[in-house]
Amino acid sequence: MSFIADRLGRISPSQTIAISTKARALKAAGRDIISLSAGEPDFDTPANVKEAAIRAIAAGETKYTDVAGTPALRAAIAAKFRADSGLDYKPEEIIVGTGGKQVIYNAMVATLNQGDEAIIPTPCWVSYPDIVALADGTPVPVPCSQNSGFKLRAEDLEQAITARTKWFFLNSPCNPTGAAYSAEELRPICEVLLRHPNVWIFTDDIYEKLAYDGFRPATIAAVEPRLKSRTVTMNGCSKAYAMTGWRIGYAGAPRELIKAMDTLQSQSTSNPSSISQAAALEALSGPQESIAAMVKVYQERRDLVVAMLNAAPGISCHKPEGAFYVYPAIHGCLGKKTRAGTAIESDEDFVTALLEEEGVAAVHGAAFLYPGYIRISYATSTEALREACMRIQRFCQGLS
Repeated sequence: MSFIADRLGRISPSQTIAISTKARALKAAGRDIISLSAGEPDFDTPANVKEAAIRAIAAGETKYTDVAGTPALRAAIAAKFRADSGLDYKPEEIIVGTGGKQVIYNAMVATLNQGDEAIIPTPCWVSYPDIVALADGTPVPVPCSQNSGFKLRAEDLEQAITARTKWFFLNSPCNPTGAAYSAEELRPICEVLLRHPNVWIFTDDIYEKLAYDGFRPATIAAVEPRLKSRTVTMNGCSKAYAMTGWRIGYAGAPRELIKAMDTLQSQSTSNPSSISQAAALEALSGPQESIAAMVKVYQERRDLVVAMLNAAPGISCHKPEGAFYVYPAIHGCLGKKTRAGTAIESDEDFVTALLEEEGVAAVHGAAFLYPGYIRISYATSTEALREACMRIQRFCQGLS
């Protein structure tokens, strides 16, 4: 008899991390590898943010803080919500976690009972369904096709809601597709949710600042204030401020839920790192010019990657509104063989052969509950992206 808990059988290790690990191992073995698999900015954390952390260390800010975060940081988060979305959250309606993933985990564990359902539009970030399952819930994927820009249709949401639906997830801009919703696009979805008062909403806005061509992503609680009393609005510092390793995520939500999440966090990690919180305070309240500079580069990279992938035989790549991913269809490559004789029957076969034969690491679409596609991150140097796309073109040209 295994001593490992049954609940671990409901989840699997992150497949995006698995691909990145394999790519690093090949690189360490001397292979020329270009990794387009990680969801991590290649930019450095802004200098003012790093300096704020150094000042905090020098000032001895190395003690425990409130579990939900320092008063100063929660006040800065409240100011950010007001300025960016017109959302009024009091400090006691805000919690800071060790990354956005902990915020999601706390919310699900604090609310889900066995049999409760959580609707997740797909393609989706790999962690949503596993976190729901770990919390005794049942993930309910709802496919969103490339024909609709990978965006959820209101009628599909309506059809997916049952008497057991407790949560609805929305990630905008989305990992892995980059799809982002305007206020106009969210209104029909909000109308559905207003008709179902027992459904709570979890909006993951962590890529909010990374949007292109002047597009401004909207968030549900701002579009429809009547839904705010059952919405968790989550964000974080990882993507907009290139602070992945600092591990700071946060959310605004009704006080009762924040209190429950605080209780749970108090018996797991307790407070996030005090130094990371000092850095996050500076990120949110200090100069913001670094974001515009990143966005300009990301948009140029997005345009390059979309154009080069659409020039590869068998690939069709939609141009996304935000984040730093593209999610190209590879249907025209399936059922073929590579120059080395490898059969490509699935998106996993495609990324495995691409890594082994051309040294380019991507993530297969099945990892995001939407097979027939691959995810490519353009959060890497423009030169590396151009070379990687040339290799992908060569790989596809060699299929027969």
